[in-house]
Amino acid sequence: VQLQASGGGLVQAGGSLRISCAASGRTSVVNTMGWFRQDPGKEREFVAAYNWRAGTTEYTDSVKGRFRITKDNAKDMVYLQMNSLIPEDTAAYYCSAGQIPIGRPMDLSAYYAYWGQGTLVTVSS
Repeated sequence: VQLQASGGGLVQAGGSLRISCAASGRTSVVNTMGWFRQDPGKEREFVAAYNWRAGTTEYTDSVKGRFRITKDNAKDMVYLQMNSLIPEDTAAYYCSAGQIPIGRPMDLSAYYAYWGQGTLVTVSS
């Protein structure tokens, strides 16, 4: 499975941005796609994930109510709509994909076997 992230950029605090991840290859082997982010000098952290077989989503607390993850099944695309952005959201955002058993938490990076390159999101104050 190959993943290609895009859509990052510079946005002012309070603004919105949508980043995308295109999946290709043997996408039938995965059931979950997620987004992680990493700021230089910090550990990579979970942001959001969507298990389309279970129809469930999961978000880290700091983005609940502001971010929304969706999937376009026809295009094998996953989107992360980010609203009310704050400077603390500044990071490189990485999309990921994996086969996660239904009922298991989706916030562990070890569950994701496939990773795309990062797309940089910068939120100015």
